[in-house]
Amino acid sequence: MDLNSLLLFAVACLAINLIPGPDVIYIVSNTMKGKMISGLKAATGLGVGYFVHTLAASLGLSAIILSSALAFSIVKWLGAAYLVYLGIQALISMWRGNNKIVVDGNSKPNGNVFFQGIVVSVLNPKVALFFLSFLPQFIDPLAGSTSIQLLTLGLIFCLLATLCNVLYASAGSWVFSRPNSQRYSRALEGISGVLLIGLASKVMTSDR
Repeated sequence: MDLNSLLLFAVACLAINLIPGPDVIYIVSNTMKGKMISGLKAATGLGVGYFVHTLAASLGLSAIILSSALAFSIVKWLGAAYLVYLGIQALISMWRGNNKIVVDGNSKPNGNVFFQGIVVSVLNPKVALFFLSFLPQFIDPLAGSTSIQLLTLGLIFCLLATLCNVLYASAGSWVFSRPNSQRYSRALEGISGVLLIGLASKVMTSDR
């Protein structure tokens, strides 16, 4: 992995994780139900769940890469197709203004917010599918240990995702209470949609 690929990966991670979605709603809801500490517990719980997905993806993808170059190419192309799908969905949502975040702050705080965050993340099949689609786009089988590359990228993703979630735990309730919150969501959807489709095109133009 070269520096440019790492920077592109970091930018893509930030853009994707800043989009308000189910994880953000979970974090902000807990912040509004209790105190900011509840939102921070939710954010760190989700982060632990992302790490579990990182380990699973690293082990699974490493086995695929070692078994067959063709198999890994197929995984990359299927992953690229899924990223295109996610990108188009994000652009359509931006165009239509479908992402209207509604956060319920009236109910009582959940019990073990941290543990629930782990469960929510680990049991979300979309997170697993995203990891399997996203990480391979930045792997170079000729650049050294693929396991180390996958683990490094996964840890970077977990760190940046958790930082974004902590930001929402700290300021999310303020963001979603503002009248222009939907404009913010639409802008990030557009950025993420373009980035996801751009990452998919990377596979098509790659010489590897």
